[in-house]
Amino acid sequence: MQKIFIIGLPRTGTTSVCVAMLELGFYVAHTAYTDRSFTEAQVIADTPIFCDYQALDIAYPNAKFIYLARTLDKWLPSIKQLLARMHINLIREDGGFNPIIKRCYKSTFSPYNADNISNDEFLAQCYQQHKAQAESYFEGRYTDFLSIDISQHTSYAQLLKFLALDEKKPTDTGFKKLNVGGKVTAWKDIKSDLKVDSTNKGRVTKLAYLLPK
Repeated sequence: MQKIFIIGLPRTGTTSVCVAMLELGFYVAHTAYTDRSFTEAQVIADTPIFCDYQALDIAYPNAKFIYLARTLDKWLPSIKQLLARMHINLIREDGGFNPIIKRCYKSTFSPYNADNISNDEFLAQCYQQHKAQAESYFEGRYTDFLSIDISQHTSYAQLLKFLALDEKKPTDTGFKKLNVGGKVTAWKDIKSDLKVDSTNKGRVTKLAYLLPK
């Protein structure tokens, strides 16, 4: 099964793209923390994908990767709000988020601390570094890598062409706007038999692509 990994940072439209992928008939996991998630899903987004895409490229040599760009004036207030809500559960040593989430956020927004995650300049640097690294890593690999900004009206057609689905007619004018106003619960509200659970009843596993060979 060919994998499609959505490697944009949080708050760049990962949920909107995942919903579009469901509508196109793919099995989709918005975040994946178990081997079963990686086995069952064709499309996987968000955590840990935005952090581990290079390891995933090695583990899944025929995979496709889609980077989601967003203008900083839109992304910065949104990511600051998200990180502020997540902060306590990211730093707790007696629980909080699972270790995969903690690792990915602390690595991407490093050095991770309360001051930095409220600093526009720091966050902009993290965004630009992540984007530059992805573009450099996939340089010249046009059949494997696509970068789109889903707010652009051509982005949906670009996605279809990249996936060789350009004969398929879009069901609407493009990507649906979800999680507007800082909300992050839209994925939970989506009903589809093609959704793949991120965890096994709340439990995570060691991810095979990170294990020593």
